[in-house]
Amino acid sequence: MTEQQSPAEQDIGRGAGRTAPAGRSVRQGAERGTEQDTGRDAGRTAGGRRLGRRPGSADTRGQILAAARETFAEKGFDKATVRGIARRAEVDPALVHHYFTSKEGMFVAAMELPIDPEDVVPMLLAGPREEMGERLAEFVLTMTSHAQARQPLLALVRTAMTNEQMATLIREFMTHALVDRVAQALGIPPIRMELAFAQMFGVVLARYVLRLEPIASVDVKELVGLLAPTIQGYLDPVS
Repeated sequence: MTEQQSPAEQDIGRGAGRTAPAGRSVRQGAERGTEQDTGRDAGRTAGGRRLGRRPGSADTRGQILAAARETFAEKGFDKATVRGIARRAEVDPALVHHYFTSKEGMFVAAMELPIDPEDVVPMLLAGPREEMGERLAEFVLTMTSHAQARQPLLALVRTAMTNEQMATLIREFMTHALVDRVAQALGIPPIRMELAFAQMFGVVLARYVLRLEPIASVDVKELVGLLAPTIQGYLDPVS
């Protein structure tokens, strides 16, 4: 069975770095949508003329996501800013923070990723350090055992293999949002955290893309038991 690309990944994979034609994409939602009651009179003069940026519309979240996809495709993760995305979506930056608590959260939603670093990082760091290898292995293998979570992830990886701009985008996100944060919290060199993620990434590819046996059919708990000591070795304090 072939993993399906997510709509967000298809948009960027087909035209990384391409902006939408004027009047399309980021403006469509605002033009169709009805303004929310809470923002209907915001920014108007006594005569009814609007001042400043438009308030939130019924499709404000969609506007922001469309603008985010275009901005991430053009600038990459590191250089994209919340203000720049808000400017492209023609909304106030406060609305971006209302719908998405961080740039990382906006990237997760735009790319339709199954994991959010704001949830994953605290989970990995919670509990005894000597059990972190087991937590990481169990989380990755349990999450990818569900096709709904696995498919958009593998679709992005496939695109990154032939699209350098997508590869850069994913690399910057992984480095900034996951690898560096966890490595710093543990006090280990980033390369150790990268090796831990690389180990898990290789297992996922062998299990669901190459379908190597018996890795492809073995129980998740058995795989976790085999992988946890190796992953833990990367995460232990440097002696």
